[in-house]
Amino acid sequence: MTGNDKLEGKKPEEISKDGSFKRQKNRFATPFGTKSGELPVVAGRYRLIWSPACPWAHRSVIVRKVLGLENVISLGTVSPMRPDIPRVDWEFSLDDQGTDPVLGIRYLSEIYISTDHNYSGRPTVPVVVDVTNKQAVNNDYFKLTNYLEREWAPFHKENAPDLYPTHLQTEIDALNDVIFHDINNGVYKCGFAASQDAYELAFDQLFARLDDLEDRLSKQRFLFGDFITDSDVRLYSTLIRFDAAYYSAFKTNRNLIREFKNLGEYVKDLYQTPGFGDTTDLEAIKKHYHLSITIIPNNNEKKILPKGPVLTSLDSPHSRHLISGKQEKFLK
Repeated sequence: MTGNDKLEGKKPEEISKDGSFKRQKNRFATPFGTKSGELPVVAGRYRLIWSPACPWAHRSVIVRKVLGLENVISLGTVSPMRPDIPRVDWEFSLDDQGTDPVLGIRYLSEIYISTDHNYSGRPTVPVVVDVTNKQAVNNDYFKLTNYLEREWAPFHKENAPDLYPTHLQTEIDALNDVIFHDINNGVYKCGFAASQDAYELAFDQLFARLDDLEDRLSKQRFLFGDFITDSDVRLYSTLIRFDAAYYSAFKTNRNLIREFKNLGEYVKDLYQTPGFGDTTDLEAIKKHYHLSITIIPNNNEKKILPKGPVLTSLDSPHSRHLISGKQEKFLK
């Protein structure tokens, strides 16, 4: 029996009584480090599994590339199209023979179940697998980039940027927490809401925070000044998916990111930075959010009415009449 078979028909309860989305907790959270009980930092021992569609996984892959860890931690890629089993699995269908060439598995759940025989949640990416025993050791997407930036520093490439500088770590952590709750997870709170009230609350929080960051970025190039930090990686992973996916699929439709003067230019700036745009697969993102039947909750069975876009601008002046230099008679 594969992990996929074992989890068929099961899905964790992630919707609260008020209709709000509550993301499941990570199962494998042992930190990397040198202390007893921590995961040893050893080149070639681990494989990072990701999907180009997933924002949580994407940010780990961005950091891995920016810091030059490609030859230290191998990378396995699952398809953006999950199998027809609601909210259950990721599949290695992009690889030859439909299996990961290092782990020899077809479904990601096989690793989760073999590591924890009682696991019943969604197998998630990113997940770090110890290739020596094919066991999942860390799927803590919230802290994984910090481990790569800090504990894996001995393996960073020469002149690698400091994405998590010591003197800013407290401030970065505080901003990351806000970005997570209101933006990274905020779009999912909108998309997976099971009540109108829960959706509108998440919608308002999301755009209030985007407005705050729009103002912040009017004064500086990146979130903490003239250099990229871990916070920029986390924000980018959501913003780059916003116009292509969340705006319509998750009903986050007050504004497109490209309609924000500063946020729109900020995304372009990061996209053109090595490690960001070259790890961004917009085709995979669109397939996942618009074609994967496991990502949109039952085709809006809860009948959530989109709150945006704001249409008052339809009454604002325009200059289209200048094209012909005259107006039609019926307009007079």
